[in-house]
Amino acid sequence: MTKSKVISTDDILATLCHSVTGVLSSASGNDISYSAMVQKITRTCMRPDIGCFVLFDGGFTGLVITNFTSQAAMEIYHDYMRSMGMPEEELAHSHLSDDVSNVLGELMNQIVGDFTSKVREQLHTSITQNQPKMMAINKQVQISVDTTMDRPQARRVTFTTSKQNIFYLELAMDKTEFIKLHDFDIVEAVDPDDIIENEAKHKAEKQKAADDAKASDADDDFMAELGL
Repeated sequence: MTKSKVISTDDILATLCHSVTGVLSSASGNDISYSAMVQKITRTCMRPDIGCFVLFDGGFTGLVITNFTSQAAMEIYHDYMRSMGMPEEELAHSHLSDDVSNVLGELMNQIVGDFTSKVREQLHTSITQNQPKMMAINKQVQISVDTTMDRPQARRVTFTTSKQNIFYLELAMDKTEFIKLHDFDIVEAVDPDDIIENEAKHKAEKQKAADDAKASDADDDFMAELGL
């Protein structure tokens, strides 16, 4: 008999960490990494300088918190805005700026969206999320999930930016296990942006080929007129 594969809370946390590094690395254009050592904690907190929390529910319930130092927040914000073509003089220069909170909140929304998509693909279950709440704070704020958890677990992961600035992710969820009864194919989600980009690239290649052919025909006609 084939042994069933068990996916634990820590496996789900690893999926979330991959979403964080994937989204932020793509957005900033720099490598974002996380520690292989994960802390077990007893409570989740929003901590200075910028904190964000997102609740999710459905197949399982949990809370995700990200805590950015001002240096990490500004590095990610600046790198992202520059990659979007924003002029340097128009960038915010304080982590207390609403623009910084808005940008990090949007990136957090993309992270959790990517995570929920991976959960749907890999675990064959569905979770929903609320809108991320991002705010600059100067004191520690304890946050818990307003629901009954039989065996709550909390984890804390350290992330490092390309300039060695630090930020943290905290996850609280009920202890759970997903047991794979039989093998199945994981169907990757289709990104509409990729479809549009590939179609545009395909059209551009066809147009270039047509232009080259037209130019070649014109050259042949010109040479024929010259009797060559």
